[in-house]
Amino acid sequence: MCGKMLGELGAVYLDLNAASFSSYGSEKRGSPVKAYIRYSLPDEEIRINSPVENPHILCLFHEAMIGKQSVMAGVTECTKVIVNTMQSPEEIRKRLKMHAGTVCCIDAGKIALERHTRVNTVMLGAIAGVSEFIPLEAALDIVKDTLGKKSPSTLEENLDGVRCGYTGYEIREFEPDEKYEPEPYKEPENNWGYENAPIGGINTCYGSTVSNDLSASREGYIPIFIKDRCINCGLCDSTCPDMVFKFVPGEYKGRNMMVNEGLDYHYCKGCLRCVEICPSNALVEGIEWEQKELKNFVRNKDLLPDSINYVSVGANSWMTSESPN
Repeated sequence: MCGKMLGELGAVYLDLNAASFSSYGSEKRGSPVKAYIRYSLPDEEIRINSPVENPHILCLFHEAMIGKQSVMAGVTECTKVIVNTMQSPEEIRKRLKMHAGTVCCIDAGKIALERHTRVNTVMLGAIAGVSEFIPLEAALDIVKDTLGKKSPSTLEENLDGVRCGYTGYEIREFEPDEKYEPEPYKEPENNWGYENAPIGGINTCYGSTVSNDLSASREGYIPIFIKDRCINCGLCDSTCPDMVFKFVPGEYKGRNMMVNEGLDYHYCKGCLRCVEICPSNALVEGIEWEQKELKNFVRNKDLLPDSINYVSVGANSWMTSESPN
C-alpha cells in the first residue's frame, strides 16, 4: 500500500512520471514485501519495469530484515537508508556494514503505537521528508484520498503518523569506511533448483525451523510470559500457529510433567492468540520496543551456516496445525 501511494503521489501530486510495482512473498498480511518506485521528470519517459538496483532511497520497514537478506545490495554513497528502529544511525551503520551513504533512523513502531496509527503511514512521512523534494502537503493529500475513503474513522490518526514521520527521524551521513565493502546488486537465488533439489517431492520450506524467522511480521505487540502464573495446561501451544513455545520435562506441584519454559520470539509474529486463550494470565500483551532483557528475545538470530542448503524464507504460514509435541 505504501509503495502504491508513493507511485501515485509522484504522478498525480508532483506531475512527475512515476512507476511502481511490488514483489510479494507468501501473500499474507505481515509477510515481507518489496516495493519499487521510480520517478522521472515529465519529459523523461520511464521504460524500465524491473527491480531498482541502485536506489537513491532505501527504506526498511522493520529492522529484523537486517542480516536476513542482502538488503544493502546495490547501495551506493548516494543512497539514503531509512530504518524503522530504536537504535542510532551509528549502530545501524555497523549492523548494515554500510560502506558509505546516509542513514536515517526513526522509531516508527513506537510512534505508531502512541499515535494509534500504522507503521506504513509513519514510514511514508519519513520517505517524503528524507527525499527533500516531496512536500508534506502532498504526502497528506495522498493519504486523505487513499485511506480517507477506506478507513475514514482512522484518517486523522494516519495523517498524524505522516506528520510525525516527516520530521521525526535522526539522520547521519557517513564517509567511506574501508572496513565495509560495497555490495553489488544481484538477483536473489535459491540454493536449490530443479537441477540439484532432492528428488521425491521434499518440501524444502519447513515450518518453524531456524530459517523461518517471523520477527519481521510483528506490528509492535508481543506476548509476555510470566512463569509463576503458568499452570502448564498447554493451551498456548495448541493455539499457536507457529509452535513458538518450549515444553521440557519437569515438575509442577509435585507431579512429573512437561513444563512450559516460555517462547522463542524468533518464531513469534505477535498474533497474541496465546494471550487470548491463556486461562491464568501467564501470557499478557506487551509492547515490543519496551522489552529489552527478555529471555529468548531474539531480534536478529543467526541462521544456519552458508554451507547448509537452507533458504531464508522469511514469514511463512505453512505450519498452521497444533504442535506435534
